[in-house]
Amino acid sequence: MIALRTALAALAVLSHLVTFTSSAAAAAAAACTTDPATPKRQLRAMWISSVANIDWPSATGLSAAKQQAEFRAWLDLAVQKRMNAVVVQIRPTADAFWPSPFEPWSEWLSGTQGGNPGYDPLAFMVNEAHARNLEFHAWFNPYRIANHADPSKLVSTHPARQHPEWRFAYGGKLYYNPGIPAVRAFIQDAIMDAVSKYDVDGVHLDDYFYPYPVDGQTIPDASTFAQHGGGIGNIADWRRNNVNLLVQELGQRIHAAKSHVSFGISPFGIWRNSGTDPLGSRTSGLQSYDAIYADSRKWVKQGWVDYIAPQIYWHIGFSAAAYEVLTAWWSDQVRGTGVQLVVGQAAYRAGASGQDAAWQDPAELSDHLTDNRRHPEVAGDIFFSAKDVKADRIGSFTRVMNAHYTRPALLPARGSAAAPAAPAITSATQGSGGVQLAWTGSGTSYAVYRVNGSQSAADPCFFADARNLVTTTRKTSFTDPAAASGAFTYYVTALNRTHQESQPSAGKPVGSSGEAFSVVIDNSDAGFTASANWGTSAFSGQLHGTDYRFADPVSASDPAWYQTTIPSTGTYRVEVWHPADSGYNSATPYIVAASGGNQTVTVDQRTSGGQWRVLGTYTLAAGTYNVVGVSRWTSGTGYVIADAVRITKT
Repeated sequence: MIALRTALAALAVLSHLVTFTSSAAAAAAAACTTDPATPKRQLRAMWISSVANIDWPSATGLSAAKQQAEFRAWLDLAVQKRMNAVVVQIRPTADAFWPSPFEPWSEWLSGTQGGNPGYDPLAFMVNEAHARNLEFHAWFNPYRIANHADPSKLVSTHPARQHPEWRFAYGGKLYYNPGIPAVRAFIQDAIMDAVSKYDVDGVHLDDYFYPYPVDGQTIPDASTFAQHGGGIGNIADWRRNNVNLLVQELGQRIHAAKSHVSFGISPFGIWRNSGTDPLGSRTSGLQSYDAIYADSRKWVKQGWVDYIAPQIYWHIGFSAAAYEVLTAWWSDQVRGTGVQLVVGQAAYRAGASGQDAAWQDPAELSDHLTDNRRHPEVAGDIFFSAKDVKADRIGSFTRVMNAHYTRPALLPARGSAAAPAAPAITSATQGSGGVQLAWTGSGTSYAVYRVNGSQSAADPCFFADARNLVTTTRKTSFTDPAAASGAFTYYVTALNRTHQESQPSAGKPVGSSGEAFSVVIDNSDAGFTASANWGTSAFSGQLHGTDYRFADPVSASDPAWYQTTIPSTGTYRVEVWHPADSGYNSATPYIVAASGGNQTVTVDQRTSGGQWRVLGTYTLAAGTYNVVGVSRWTSGTGYVIADAVRITKT
């Protein structure tokens, strides 16, 4: 992908609701109002690049222990950012990050091609990812042999040295010749060795097929075309067919070996421009169909891939290739095909020097995911690359987290396998450290949901989005530290290898209820919802929990809401917590959804912060609903703050 960044700079133009298996539950859940900011299913991943030690390992020649510690840290970062998958480069330059009988150990491990790192990196990486319930997608570069053009620098046993007729040099690099059938079979065999031996969840190819064009150079494959053209009329169509055969055949072999393994490709973001082809996008950049012979649209239409992850590495409104134009175009292409659309995001551009002014806006990357919400076909995002996610320049990824990744998410389901049986919660104990849960079940992984209050039955709307989703895990136990006090009901569902979800377990209530009912809803809890207009801050030391939300006043209805379950109709005291500051609002409207109609109380948030403030005592109806809201509709000036609410039965 590095050459692509250079090419782009030079050219300058270059979940939706998933319901349970029961038809009754599905019908009920379809009527639920879901929050687009907390989708239940969404692929969230980052690329971890090994070529040239971009991400991992950070340098060649590190000890096995150091390499492993670095990789664990990348996985921990993914978990911290509420991701659910990693895409890891394990064959960057016709080499291997596992003991392959086909290709040498990668030089990016030891510094010497063929040098044994002293352990099996792929086995280690897959195990560590699964221990954190992250999917592991193995990323292969199919044709690139080396980032230089000197075959003598390759280890003597390298297949490209043993078969010089398989390779060519172009643009200062070495490539396998895609037009030779033996090469195509060899590449597939090398990839399938990893698929057959390791418990990978996906096979991933990037945007490198035939090499990106270099001025003044011609790909030296005319003799190969003459030998293997097979009656195809011109060399461009033949080159596309060579790539198509690799894609089609590799997908078939992957699914024949392991039907649960996903096959995806991340092509260059533009297939063709509409000025060249009426089927193309309203863009004017490099056309991967013509420049690198990648007919990515055909792979989708033929269903040769399970997902397509176009690298839409341009900002919103970019004249040659606007982000919003390409997400709409790719959504049109996948619609009705069964192929999932995942967007490749340019985290490497956000806040980086030399990038367009749009990329200096901390909101640009987050705005991409907001645009995605217009297209139900978009099933998630992959960010390039891990080091840029970690760098979080100008707070761009923090903005993504605050606006889009406030809750965990299940991975999109693949295929049509039957869901597992519902698990059974065997224990739920509330203590000072939180609620300790244990359950039995037959899933590959499990999802844990927490609902406020003691529930007599599972409402399908509890599970319609991720507002109540606490965690996903491959274990059969979990400690919820956020529930040390209060009344809650827990549910657990089981998921199989392709993420079909079971019916929920029977609910398990914990904590106080009835006459002793009291609940605190913090802005970080599942019961809190707010639009993307509400920012997140930890500026004030008077906060409740780890942070609070803020927004400018506006003459429009855009409240932040606190939802909970009121166990029985009765009288309740409502209190609020907010930090205070002279720059906050003097007349912040709090809305209480009292029985008989909403009641509004204004609070001066400039004073008396860092404590519970009583709004009043109200009659509240039983049920789960938005009980208290914080409105932005005020004539006062200064930020409106939403932090925490406490509701106590009197």
